Amino acid sequence: MMKKYSAVVIGGGSAGLAAGITLKENGIEDVLVIEKDDMVGGILNQCIHNGFGLHTFKEQMSGPAYAERFKMRAEEVGLNIKLKTMVTHIHEDRTIEYVNPQEGYVTIQADAVILAVGCYERNRGALAIPGQRPAGVYTAGQAQRYLNIDGYQVGTKVFILGSGDIGLIMARRMMLEGAKVYGVAEIMPYSNGLPRNIKQCLEDYDIPLYLSHTVTNIYGKDRLERIEVSKVDEKLRPIKGTEMYFDVDTLLLSVGLIPENHLGDEAGITMDPRIKGPSVDENYMCSIEGFFACGNGLHVHDLVDYVTLQAQRAAMGAVHYLKNGKPQEKECRVMPGKGVLYTVPNRIHPHNIDKTVEFFFRINEPVDEAIITVRCGERILRQVKKKYLVPSVMERMMFAAKQLADVDGDITFEMEAVSHDE
Repeated sequence: MMKKYSAVVIGGGSAGLAAGITLKENGIEDVLVIEKDDMVGGILNQCIHNGFGLHTFKEQMSGPAYAERFKMRAEEVGLNIKLKTMVTHIHEDRTIEYVNPQEGYVTIQADAVILAVGCYERNRGALAIPGQRPAGVYTAGQAQRYLNIDGYQVGTKVFILGSGDIGLIMARRMMLEGAKVYGVAEIMPYSNGLPRNIKQCLEDYDIPLYLSHTVTNIYGKDRLERIEVSKVDEKLRPIKGTEMYFDVDTLLLSVGLIPENHLGDEAGITMDPRIKGPSVDENYMCSIEGFFACGNGLHVHDLVDYVTLQAQRAAMGAVHYLKNGKPQEKECRVMPGKGVLYTVPNRIHPHNIDKTVEFFFRINEPVDEAIITVRCGERILRQVKKKYLVPSVMERMMFAAKQLADVDGDITFEMEAVSHDE
């Protein structure tokens, strides 16, 4: 007979643990967390630098310490976790198929499913960099795992393509391990990393940042020997005659993260092309009833504290669903307008909001000062002025239920830069 759970959480990283614990703390006893690795914590286990936990625990912590805090709490609440267990299929009726060495192939069913599946790195193949295919080319996260968990020095003469946070952190890490880091190339005219990481990982170590540059060729037979870096124009095309050459044995790629959503695709969950994760409402419910999404499998976060926060809200959404069923009220879309990349949530039920709803959004280019306008048609719901906005930092805006109670159409977030020209 097929075993049935009240809630199944897929993924045992920071999002999955936070969701599972929240479910247990709010009266949902029959909860299962499924994790494919041999330990919980996900990517946090290889992030040995500090900077985690400032929002959640009001202190600076390393990634493993942050994960350990949640692991201890999971043990306290008696959270059921299956390790070394790979989910192979999920279906619209919330049937889940998984496999592990102890049980073999198993099929279970859940009243609610929370997808906390994390993300994966864009690899070199996706970039189609010309040149040879020698050893010494890694994604930044892959190199981080080799160094911080497995104890392997991945190289001594290093260049990094992409200014994502993992790449910036690895630039500093490689310097601390005695390697020479020749620079970081970023194809955009601005960095994609957090400002604090640019300061602490590059500027403090005199590592050059080449904005509007990319790697245009790779040389080496067995091991990487040399790379070519070129400046790009406004259409991101390499400019002939701007080539620079670096004799390096290691190239780290920090060129973006993508939510891991092949399971959600298989179940038929609607994905938002802007975030490459599920479309969710104010309770983080997906387009199919009983499915919820959170963490980097929903959209890529800049802070693990926000991963935790949204996972807790997804779990509370699942609690509400298990006790009250699916909202039947009219649904309104939440859309990115001028200057905004995306919004989460991207659907709301205005009459279903209990007290407040918080929107997360990113802007599409750096601005020193801007006006954020939230409107429904011609009606302005809220307008605020903000300073120093960058795409790498997620913005937040809270609305009280009464501010949205009479909304009857699409909500749009817009950003317009403030000009101080005379």
